[in-house]
Amino acid sequence: MSQIKNAQQDCFICRKHQGEIKIPGGAIYEDDLIYVGHAMPVKGTAYIGYIFIDLKRHVKGLDEMTDEEASLIGIMAKKLSKALKDCLNAEHVYLFSLVDYVPHFHLHVVPRYINTPEEYWGTDIMNWSDAPQGDSTEIGEVCIKIRNYIKEL
Repeated sequence: MSQIKNAQQDCFICRKHQGEIKIPGGAIYEDDLIYVGHAMPVKGTAYIGYIFIDLKRHVKGLDEMTDEEASLIGIMAKKLSKALKDCLNAEHVYLFSLVDYVPHFHLHVVPRYINTPEEYWGTDIMNWSDAPQGDSTEIGEVCIKIRNYIKEL
């Protein structure tokens, strides 16, 4: 039990859910099971529309989730994909989970914009130097758009 407690204390995602780490734009959506928020800026900016769906319970993978948690993540991924296409004109939306560096389940929901060079498609999207970037203010504006959009779905 103490190993689990220590893992949660050291976990970036758990600390975010406990309010120790503030995310620009705040929660796009939050309930008892999941938290949805934009990626944090690194060196002042972040890829616009790069969203995470975090499971609140500290588990590493889909296999450890309840059916209710997995279902809610799937439904939210669908809503966010639609929001990114309709609000930010994304051409495609990627969904992936890596958990190699942060061993707490979180789903990356990442838009691919029109005119993204093909060599940057997929998980290489972050290597595209001309990708749309935004600071905390711009991220906040995007979060408001997406938050309002998914409320209507």
